[in-house]
Amino acid sequence: MIATLAEYGIEGGRINGLTGVWIDSELPTARKICALGVKSSRWVTMHGIGFNVNSDLTYFSHIVPCGIDDKDVTSAKKELGYALNLNDVSHVLKEKLAAQFGYSYV
Repeated sequence: MIATLAEYGIEGGRINGLTGVWIDSELPTARKICALGVKSSRWVTMHGIGFNVNSDLTYFSHIVPCGIDDKDVTSAKKELGYALNLNDVSHVLKEKLAAQFGYSYV
């Protein structure tokens, strides 16, 4: 996720003790841009990524995402000031994930 964000000029990072990918992770104004989840139950694992690309962030005013109530949520669109093409982002994400795990993506 961090490498994908970098392709669009957004610096993502981690915060110790919190899941996900964050913008301005070292600052009090840190904002979550990506949620990551893993679950294991009855010998089955499930996982997921929630990447806020062009998301409508108004929905987050009604929930406390991941139980974190002292930090905001953001999107690539909000950070950049314009919407991204989801097909392009999907392609970049697949390339970066493949490279991270030593595979090639065509």
